[in-house]
Amino acid sequence: MAAPGPGEYFSVGSHVSCLTCLGQRLQGEVVAFDYQSKMLTLKCASSSGKPNLNDVILINLAYVSDVDIINDRTETPPPLASLNVSKLANRARTEKEDKLSQAYAISAGVSVEGQQLFQTIHKTIKDCKWQEKNIIVMDDVVISPPYQVENCKGKEGSALSHVRKILLKFTDTAPPNFGKL
Repeated sequence: MAAPGPGEYFSVGSHVSCLTCLGQRLQGEVVAFDYQSKMLTLKCASSSGKPNLNDVILINLAYVSDVDIINDRTETPPPLASLNVSKLANRARTEKEDKLSQAYAISAGVSVEGQQLFQTIHKTIKDCKWQEKNIIVMDDVVISPPYQVENCKGKEGSALSHVRKILLKFTDTAPPNFGKL
C-alpha cells in the first residue's frame, strides 16, 4: 500500500509500520495524517536511546511501498496539550535577534574567529552585542580585534574577570593562527 485510497486514513494514536522505497522500516505511533498531501507523522522511540525522548518523523507516503497497521486506535484521541504562545514568541524573537547579530558581524567584516568568540561568550552571557568589530559584553567589557586577552578592556571587577576567563579558555582551544590578522 503506497498511499491510502479514497476514504482511507490513519487514526491518531494508531501504531503503524512503513516500508520506504529505500527498504527502511519505520514504526511508530501516528501523531498526524494529511490525506491531501499524503504526509504521515509518526512518533518513534528516540534514536538517542533516552527513554524520556521521542523522534518525530514526517513520511511522504508517495515514497512508501508498504504500510501495515499494527494497532488501530478507534477511540477519540486525547486533547492536544495547550501551547505557551508567549514562550514560543519569545523564543522566536530571541532566535531572530541572534541571526540578525550574526548577519551584522558578517556584513561588518568581522573575522571568523571573532564570530566564533562571540558565539562562545553568548552561550554563557546572553548580554553581548556587536559595536562595529568590537564585542560588547554586559555594557562593561569591550573586546577589540584581534580578540586576545590584552584586547579585553573594561572596569575592573567580576564581569571583566569572567569574560577574560572565557577568552583565555577560548584562545587555548582556538586554531593556531587565531588572533593573527
